[in-house]
Order: sequence, then structure tokens, then C-alpha cells
Amino acid sequence: MTLATPAFGKFFLPGPTDVHPDVLAAMYRPMIGHRSSAMEELLKRAAPRLQQLARTSRTVMVGTTSATGFMEMAVRSGIRKKAISIVNGSFSERFAELVSACDKECVRLEVPLGGFVEPDQLRDALRKNPGVDAVTLAHSETSTGVLQDVAALSKVVHEFPDVLFLVDAVTSMAGSPVETDAWDLDYVFTGSQKALALPPGLAFGVASPRMIERAKSLPSRGLYFDLITFEKASAKYQPTNTPALSLFFALDVQLARIEAAGGIEARWKRHDDMRKATEQWVRKVGLSYLPPEGRRSWTVSCIKMPAGKVSKDLVAAVKKEGWVIGTGYGGVKDSTFRIGHMGDHTVASLENLLALIERTLA
Repeated sequence: MTLATPAFGKFFLPGPTDVHPDVLAAMYRPMIGHRSSAMEELLKRAAPRLQQLARTSRTVMVGTTSATGFMEMAVRSGIRKKAISIVNGSFSERFAELVSACDKECVRLEVPLGGFVEPDQLRDALRKNPGVDAVTLAHSETSTGVLQDVAALSKVVHEFPDVLFLVDAVTSMAGSPVETDAWDLDYVFTGSQKALALPPGLAFGVASPRMIERAKSLPSRGLYFDLITFEKASAKYQPTNTPALSLFFALDVQLARIEAAGGIEARWKRHDDMRKATEQWVRKVGLSYLPPEGRRSWTVSCIKMPAGKVSKDLVAAVKKEGWVIGTGYGGVKDSTFRIGHMGDHTVASLENLLALIERTLA
């Protein structure tokens, strides 16, 4: 049975995102040896482009895993005994759960869904919890569309010399500014299937020298997600284990496409334009966001449903017209819907989707 290929540009789920046909076609390349010179050349070609993407001079590690794998790397290689986990949605909640699952003590700094943490709140939590050696958070909380002020929070963390800052940038990196070096992030990671607009299955991470030294002192880093192993292999343009070669071929093509389209700043601007277009539409039709103005993700909008309506009905109606959006997630599943305006989408295709949603709600 041959499956019909849907038209590109109508899949606005908050991940996985639509993948451009040229990127998908790259995955048909024949296999190569993962210890071959061809693999080394591919990784050498990717390295500076990934550094530009993450705004860093450090090594960018690439692994065959979901982003949750590199989240586990953050915990196993970055936390000695005790962490504060900022929780404001389902994916920052996952980070907190991973801290506990790896047998570390987790202090939850929790705010309501749609909320965010101010620097003074984090500073107060760090002062009240001696022995904390790391802070975890999700930069762009995919379940609520909240964008945390990572730059300001990082300054607070670094007021405490023994505390590392571990950042989930899964729906922010490649779609909005993530200044790894300028913000002094100790560890930041993302996944291939979000704003980078690749198929799921790759994770990317950057560790600071402080993080690397911390990892060396921890005896239970595990094997597959050992930061030191990844750091050493990546610096030599080698994979740690047999990688998902087809995804690396897709990565090679997508990084070249991003470069040809003006680089990471141009990609940020297009995402910001999509965010602004969505905000303008929300005001026009009389809807409202879950997060407040100024704290909204550039890549995913979480919008409240009109009174008396549930998100699954809207999602189903839009799907009948050949478009895909997301329901809410977690505690706001029925009362919100989410638009993943990230990856290779454009303002023009987004506006077509918004017009359809408007007609459907009417």
C-alpha cells in the first residue's frame, strides 16, 4: 500500500515539525561506515554550523536519541546530590522527574501553568536551600508556550559559585535566541524535531568547562549518555556509538539550507515574525493566550479555547481540512490549543492556517 504524502507546510504540531522535502530526500543516501573518513568529513562540516546555531565556541555534541536522552545526560553528569527544578509545565516537570529518577534530591520551584520564574524568586530559593548544586529549567515550555528569561536567571545562578545551570532549549534553539556563551549556560540541549525541522531522533548539547569538570568527578554517569565520552568523541569528529546515519545526512542538508537562507539570525527573525502574526490574529478575533505578553515562546503559541468549546473538536475539524495543530497538554489539554509555528514554516502559510481556525471557531 502506498501512503499519500501530505502537502508540505500544513503540519503545525508543536513537534515533530514539518520536514522539507529536500531534507527528507537526503535520507535516501546509501550508508557509509560510521568510522569512515566520509563520516568524519560530515561531522567536520556540521561542527561550525552547529556552533553558529547554538552561539558557542564550544563543542556541540550530537547523539542518536530523543532530547530526553540529553536531559538525562544533564542530570547524570551535572548534579552531585541536589537540584532546584523550575517547574511551569509538563516538560520542565519531566526534568524534575528525571532528577528524582537518577536518585538526586529535587527541590521543586513551581509556578502555575502559564507562569514563569522571576530572578528574585530563584535567588530566594537558592538561598533557602543550602547544598543545591544545580538548577534545571525549560527555556521554552512546550506545553504552555511560556518563554523563561534564561539570560537573567543565569546571572542569578552564577551568584552561587558551586551551582550549575542546566537548560532545556528543545523548542527555543534554532527558533529564538539561545546565546550559550554570552549567557554563560553550563549545559544546554535540544532535539532535531523542533525548530531545527529535522525528523525526530537526534539530540544536540553543549557543556561548559565547569560542567565537564563536574562530570569528571561523578562516578555514576552511566555509559550511553556519558558526557565525557560524548565530549571527547565530538571533539575528534567521531560518533560515540553507531549513529542514525540517515538522520545525519538530513542534518547535513538542513544546516546548509539554514546557512543559505541567511543564517541563524534570519531564522530567528522569521520565527519572531510568525509569533507576532499569531499575536495580532489572537487580538483580532478576541481570543487570549495562556502566557502573558512578553513571556511568549517564538515557536509555539498556547491559546485559550473560547468558553464552552474543547480543543480536541477544533483539532479534529482542522485536520479534516488537511492541517494539523495540537491540543493543549497536561492540565490545560482541553482548555487550550497549540500552534507550532516553527521550523521551515512561513508567515504566509501560518496566516492561511489562522484563517481556517477562525472560520472553524465561528
